[in-house]
Amino acid sequence: MSKVRVGIIGCGQIAQLVHIPTLGFLSDLFCITYLCDVSLGALDHCQYKVPGLKAPRITKNAIELCSSSDVDVVFVLSSDEYHADQAILALQHDKYVFVEKPATLNLQDVDRIQQAERSSRGKLMVGYMRRYASVFESAIREIGGIDKILYARVRDIIGQNSTFVDQSGMFPKTFDDFDDRDVSDRKDRATQLVHQALEVECNVTASPSATTMWRVLGGLGTHDISAMREALGMPLAVLGVHAGFPFWNVLFQYSGFAVSYESGINQVPQFDAHIEVYGQDKIVRVQFDTPYVKGLPITLHVSENVNGALKETVIRETYEDAYTLELKRVYEWVRLGKEVKTTIEDARLDIEIFQMIMKADGKSKANNIVH
Repeated sequence: MSKVRVGIIGCGQIAQLVHIPTLGFLSDLFCITYLCDVSLGALDHCQYKVPGLKAPRITKNAIELCSSSDVDVVFVLSSDEYHADQAILALQHDKYVFVEKPATLNLQDVDRIQQAERSSRGKLMVGYMRRYASVFESAIREIGGIDKILYARVRDIIGQNSTFVDQSGMFPKTFDDFDDRDVSDRKDRATQLVHQALEVECNVTASPSATTMWRVLGGLGTHDISAMREALGMPLAVLGVHAGFPFWNVLFQYSGFAVSYESGINQVPQFDAHIEVYGQDKIVRVQFDTPYVKGLPITLHVSENVNGALKETVIRETYEDAYTLELKRVYEWVRLGKEVKTTIEDARLDIEIFQMIMKADGKSKANNIVH
């Protein structure tokens, strides 16, 4: 079966650390044929990083890439502010689209992408790599075996990203050869998109703190919220929230139990990300490590009461990382027509939960002012 030809929009950190290397390792399945970025330095650097005898074509024009007959699937790896417009552009050219999370920053853009997908021969997939880890899918089955969930915790407390990036062995580079108009356009888009998300859709003032929180939820938070949804479903309500930075905490109400979501970023060089679900006789925990250091295993931990004795099981199914497993699904999606679970309709639910959090935080702050 023929290789899937990939065009990449955005040659920044995630492209250099993850997608270009992983697509190269999967050279029997993929070949990178086109690169697009606003930085010529990034384009030149990434062009020479792509393995193979034929270097990919480069351009600063996303339309050129999306309209190319040498591209089967467009990877949208650019800054969040451009995800929606570039995904729509690719769909308008009937391409398959893989867009890194967050797919969008507001519901208006979700609607726009859905409309574009309905009108296209292409399809769209959102890059929630944790949910494609084999042991995470095993954890879902273990959680399904709990008679009654009593409580659950979702945690993502990590050190600075630079710690993991610098030790990744991928040696990414940053470039600043942008046109002034590109810098200005990104800033203006960010303001407009967050205004739509907070003030129009949430009826929350787009203060600096609220803006930071919304962007953090769309960045680090979407990994956790998306996995929480698959493991436990949608929450019914928010019982309490501290929407601060660099640490934040939310207590969600589910049917018959509560879920604590705690996250933050500090200077301790560790990566503590997990989902832990408590039943009467079983505790299931899936533990994630940084995805930027290739080959670190994601593990499943099951603690059980067996006739009064504690039985602890640790399962490491594979050293194959979640990004690699995710890209294998991309190949099956494009070439074999297999459906994927991380659709734009699925991504909408993250934003709905972000809205629940921000509305609850706004209400809490208003009550504190009154009292």
